Amino acid sequence: MIEELTADHREVQRLLDRVRCAPPGGAERKTLVERAAIVLVRHTVAEKEYLYPAVRRYVLDGDGWADRALAGHRALAEILADLEERGPGDEGFGRLLPPLVTEVTRHVVEAEQRLFPRLMAVCPEEELRRLGARVREVEPKAPTRPRPGAPQAAPLVKAAARVWGPWDRLRDVWTRRGRR
Repeated sequence: MIEELTADHREVQRLLDRVRCAPPGGAERKTLVERAAIVLVRHTVAEKEYLYPAVRRYVLDGDGWADRALAGHRALAEILADLEERGPGDEGFGRLLPPLVTEVTRHVVEAEQRLFPRLMAVCPEEELRRLGARVREVEPKAPTRPRPGAPQAAPLVKAAARVWGPWDRLRDVWTRRGRR
């Protein structure tokens, strides 16, 4: 699971690096942000469904770790939703990019340097492998659009994702979101 989630982090960081290099106000920048949002939303669903329940179960003060991470996910979803409403030439679009990069960087550092080592130390390796397989299964089917008010509890996330995932993918194909 940790390898899968870390790979997502690298993909988002690469996309955000490309966003920073893209000309301000251009369609390329908007498309790259959309691609990053798709990866981030799918990643968030996987973490809510599998990582945070494992953290709550195995890590000392797991509830605190999970709750703090979920608050960060809400903040990230709000930024992504705001970006989705704006065009690339909108002044607010450019102002939202630094907070997006900051929030993603904070999440990556917190997860990879603090949370993942704690989880690896106490969670059985076979359980991490099983959860990694589940993450690989859920991400392609997960929603792709940010919903700041989405449920946080794993069972509700699973139920909502089964409804929103197909709907989001259909909308993405129809609008060519992330593919322009």
